[in-house]
Amino acid sequence: MTWLIFLVNATLIVYYFSDFPSWNFGNLFQINGFSIVIWTVVAFFSAIVQMYATNYMKGFKKKQSFLLYCLGFSFSVMLFVISNNVFLLVFFWLLMGLIMSKLIGIDSEWKEAQHAAKFARLNYIGGSLFLAIAIGILVYGTGTFTKNEILANIYTVPQWITTISALCIIVAAIIQSAIFPFHRWLLSAMTSPTPASALMHAGFVNGAGILLTLFAPLLFTANVLLLIFIIGGLTAIVAQFSKLMQVNVKQKLACSTIAQMSFMVMQCGLGFFSAAITHLILHGFYKAYLFLSAGEEIKNSLPKKPDSIVIKPLQAIIITFSAVIGGLLFGYITGKGLSIDSGLFLTFIVAITVGQVVYNILNQASLSSTQKFLVTPILIILGIGVYALVFNGVTILMHDMPMANMPIALTPIHIIFGVVFLIGFHIMLSGVYRKIPWLYVKLMNISQPISKSIISFKTK
Repeated sequence: MTWLIFLVNATLIVYYFSDFPSWNFGNLFQINGFSIVIWTVVAFFSAIVQMYATNYMKGFKKKQSFLLYCLGFSFSVMLFVISNNVFLLVFFWLLMGLIMSKLIGIDSEWKEAQHAAKFARLNYIGGSLFLAIAIGILVYGTGTFTKNEILANIYTVPQWITTISALCIIVAAIIQSAIFPFHRWLLSAMTSPTPASALMHAGFVNGAGILLTLFAPLLFTANVLLLIFIIGGLTAIVAQFSKLMQVNVKQKLACSTIAQMSFMVMQCGLGFFSAAITHLILHGFYKAYLFLSAGEEIKNSLPKKPDSIVIKPLQAIIITFSAVIGGLLFGYITGKGLSIDSGLFLTFIVAITVGQVVYNILNQASLSSTQKFLVTPILIILGIGVYALVFNGVTILMHDMPMANMPIALTPIHIIFGVVFLIGFHIMLSGVYRKIPWLYVKLMNISQPISKSIISFKTK
């Protein structure tokens, strides 16, 4: 059934691609190009995860319950995306979290898993409460109970209403996407079965991008985009460093997810919500693969001392040159980054993201130094080109989403973050951070799960 949902939605995208219609079902639901994109992605990942889980969980007494929860989660995401009635919007947002907490603690006899599930559930309920507060304030200010009418009248309400509701929506978004300081629930959720982790990292944590996109006009009106950018930027820096200190493969992937969600939030803060949706789609494919193959990596690897990384001048020149060429290609395909506005920083984020993915791939590949020098520019330029094409396609499908692709003016804060990212990337590659004890300990501490979600109970 899940594969059928995927095929139907993929067919609709192909058929209506350049001019996707909008279907309204009273004041309850609205289906448009944006919702179909999310439905297609969710259905694909859900189908893959359920197929994987069928064999992975063979013999587990709650296998059927697990598969039903996966299906229920997928439907809750789909219904959330198309909800126009604000009560349904909040209900399905909460339902997503409650089902995910069930997947985290699916093994009722594992006490650590139960604590992780409880901690995650408290975070999800807290996020839903903030969303409910935001919706309640907007309903009070506009006198309407549908999302579309609220956004249409958002310019007529007092500033305090837009500001408070926007801040509450930001909090709800960053809780679900495990943005600092709400990141520990994701680090503690490693008790979930690997298929649930794949569904969580490829789908659930992308909630921030979806929620912020749905309320883009509110965020512009409240003038909070720079705040969103700063929140994402700070978390991205911390998460990138924290990832390098982990020895558990799932913890590494969790820190990587937090960093990538931060890039997605930063793209929202730049005014490019369609780019954020592109990012969550591409990240979903990448992270689902990594989690579903995590067991193989554990099986085929042995503990070893971290490699001493030395950046060779030629390597730095090749990476920089490839990123510049890729950035120009991105600008040519998308039209972004060709003027002095936030599109320039968007191009920068895309180059960094693709560069890191290529670096991780080549780091695990058994290639000689010469082969890596030859392959690196090809993969970086090709990767940025694919990113640009997907971005264009998503932007076309989201044509009727208000203010989904509006660059903003560059500020000194954007420039400062750009410099910090470049310096941080160099520090990460060089391993200098390992020689600063207080920094190492601080980053290690904040990247740990809650204590009760690790082995702390006696077993029979």
